[in-house]
Amino acid sequence: MTASRKLASFRLPPMPTVGELIKLYNLRAEKQLSQNFLLDMKLTDKIVRQAGSLRDAHVCEVGPGPGGLTRSILNGGATDVIVVEKDTRFIPGLKLLSEAAPGRLRIVHGDILTYRMDRGFPVNISKPWGEDPPNLHIIGNLPFSVSTPLIIKWLENMANRTGPFLYGRTRLTLTFQKEVAERLTASTGSKQRSRLSIMAQYLCTVRNCFTIPGRAFVPKPEVDVGVVHFTPLVQPQIQQPFKLVEKVVRNIFQFRRKHCHKGIEKLFPEACRVELTQEMMQKADVDPTRRPTELTIPEIRALVDAYAHVCNHEPSFLNYEFREELRLKHLARQRNMPMDAFMDTPTGTPPSPQQPC
Repeated sequence: MTASRKLASFRLPPMPTVGELIKLYNLRAEKQLSQNFLLDMKLTDKIVRQAGSLRDAHVCEVGPGPGGLTRSILNGGATDVIVVEKDTRFIPGLKLLSEAAPGRLRIVHGDILTYRMDRGFPVNISKPWGEDPPNLHIIGNLPFSVSTPLIIKWLENMANRTGPFLYGRTRLTLTFQKEVAERLTASTGSKQRSRLSIMAQYLCTVRNCFTIPGRAFVPKPEVDVGVVHFTPLVQPQIQQPFKLVEKVVRNIFQFRRKHCHKGIEKLFPEACRVELTQEMMQKADVDPTRRPTELTIPEIRALVDAYAHVCNHEPSFLNYEFREELRLKHLARQRNMPMDAFMDTPTGTPPSPQQPC
């Protein structure tokens, strides 16, 4: 039997169960860290199967905790697993697991929001972006508190082909609160359609795999949990910088129940708001009375391209933020000062250069 076939059929030796380790090390889930343990190996195995074949794979697991999902990843045949754990209480149990799978499990004590995954794996596993994804996976039962900022960070990495996406179209299999999982995968016109839907789907094929009932976790969270799989697209559906796309989508969805032009208007200063909104909607050929949830990704793309066109003629619009303008107006009212006079004070900093509207 070859080494790779031996690895594919590898099973961890007998060792304490995850539940026994929790008792042994007196581990409790910290509510402020939104920790919830998944002890059922049938469910952790099912999560790992959603990633696809892990034979000889490199895997980064986010927040392994007591190591239940880690065991399933190792049993799935992964040859090189990095676990990134912030909580020192879990390190001794993970070291036991590392000793049971010699040379296959590396433990990083750190924060996944700052961990440099692009330095964690050998360069030779990389695949050109236009080819099949590399044999590299990100898998994690994410704490609720970091799940949304983390996926936004990875989506930006994906758009820029940085971080874990230096290796190619790295796939992700992650858990989210059921409501967030539904937003990530929501189709056009659905109630769950949101900014997160657009930002994920213009860059990835996103699949809502299955739902885990809250009662399967210890302690039981108040919500169910969705498992979501992401595969980066060879070509993003919107060919503009990530931050520009995010700004337009964020503005569109800030008034999700109103006509889409209401959000578009807030991309521009008040003096030229109506005129430039009309110009942008006409150039994009999008009905201004459509609701944000009704817009397709091609329509969002047309709006983003139209905004980029306007900003090419007046780059200062890129720095304009409606909410920052509101904040400054509020401060000016508190001091009973005209806005222009307030801008001349040390605390009054304009949200952007003066626009020649």
